[in-house]
Amino acid sequence: MNSFVTGRRLARELGEWRSNAPAYKALAERVRVLLLDGRLSSGARLPAERELSQALEVSRTTVAAAYSKLREDGFLASVRGSGSTLHLPGHHRGEYALHHGLALDFSKATAPAYPGLQGAYAAALEELPAYLVHDGFDMVGLPNLRESIAQHYRDRGLPTSAEQIMVTIGAQHALNLVIRTLYSPGERVLVEQPTYPHALDAFSSVGARILAFPVRQDSGWDLQEAVLQIRRAAPSMAYLMPDFHNPTGLSMSVRERQYLAAAADREGTVLVVDETTALLDIDRGPLPPMASFSPNVLTLGSLGKVAWGGLRVGWIRGPRNIMAQLLRHRPAGDLGTPIMEQLAATALLRDLPSMTANRSLDLRRGRDTALGLLRRQLPQWNVHVPDGGLSFWINTGDVSSSALALAARSEGLGIVPGPRFGVDGAFERYLRLPFSYSDEQLGEGIAVLGRIAGNVGSHPLRMPLQAVI
Repeated sequence: MNSFVTGRRLARELGEWRSNAPAYKALAERVRVLLLDGRLSSGARLPAERELSQALEVSRTTVAAAYSKLREDGFLASVRGSGSTLHLPGHHRGEYALHHGLALDFSKATAPAYPGLQGAYAAALEELPAYLVHDGFDMVGLPNLRESIAQHYRDRGLPTSAEQIMVTIGAQHALNLVIRTLYSPGERVLVEQPTYPHALDAFSSVGARILAFPVRQDSGWDLQEAVLQIRRAAPSMAYLMPDFHNPTGLSMSVRERQYLAAAADREGTVLVVDETTALLDIDRGPLPPMASFSPNVLTLGSLGKVAWGGLRVGWIRGPRNIMAQLLRHRPAGDLGTPIMEQLAATALLRDLPSMTANRSLDLRRGRDTALGLLRRQLPQWNVHVPDGGLSFWINTGDVSSSALALAARSEGLGIVPGPRFGVDGAFERYLRLPFSYSDEQLGEGIAVLGRIAGNVGSHPLRMPLQAVI
């Protein structure tokens, strides 16, 4: 079922949408930005003209003209009696459509495939015939793979058995399975602010009431606010990334992990800990998993960031009673993780130390190269240097990252503006910039940003002339 956007919600999402352009054009352009950015979804039904005009305190003629402009540009479909529905030409989701076909796509914080990946698939292919006598529907994971994942946690100081592991089709699938299993309609969910966009998408898709607590580059996690939210609102679960947090790159200290885990245990809030970035260490050193401090933590893991994004193998680690619940709910969404990918993942985990060392060296090279380029070409930007992860979280000062993203698109560069990572359109003055690309790509992309940043103002719609399309 398509979602319906009320006039009040759209007015809140639009923020300060007025510009020097005629009101109807400014309104249409801002709606288009929200759609391309992913803050409004393709298929969402917009409010009636009268309702939106009242919410924005503008004339109905202005709203009608804005809707007409969106229809003319292919971003809105209207059917008499059914309202007006947002539409992305080409039927792609907002974030993908924004960067489809561009020469440089920095919208994804991802890294090239591990050089040993082909060998892992070759080894998997040799083992595959032994599994073809089975039905191939594997709902929990191959025993050898589950044991390898359990050993990975034991090596990090966390006692774990294979029975505490479920293999999934990537970490995003794992998160959605956890939500379908543990979430009940009307409950509250606590998230970091900013946070991983697709986690927000997953919680929003079930209508969760999202609460947020800040993660700041100068002071880290606001744990007092987090604990206050847990005590007052009793969220059923809290989603967080304590290791090389996406997008800030920060990591929780041991004391912070202990403190938050204890608070969640007292109030019965399940901590859903995303460790997809935990192996992306550059120069921090190991820290104990969050689950070391509470038996009730659910940990999500994946090889997507350290091996290859196309290897869709992830996992959930948790207490046995919750793992049993997950297994009961899983067949409603899928019928198991592909065997071939599991065999490749098993081979890769045998090579995990070499794989993480290789990734660390490559990320150090990218981070230091990109940092040098940014300091030379955009010295006015405040660039925090993370000790791991895949990207910078940059304070762009008085530059709107939404306007910057549109301007960059006209130059063949895809970037994701800061509001994609926040609740209710926050972080307009922030930009996530991955440093996991080649030196040549980083040079070209940052050169584009250096050329256009001076022409982009603080308002999301004040873009250089060539970006107005």
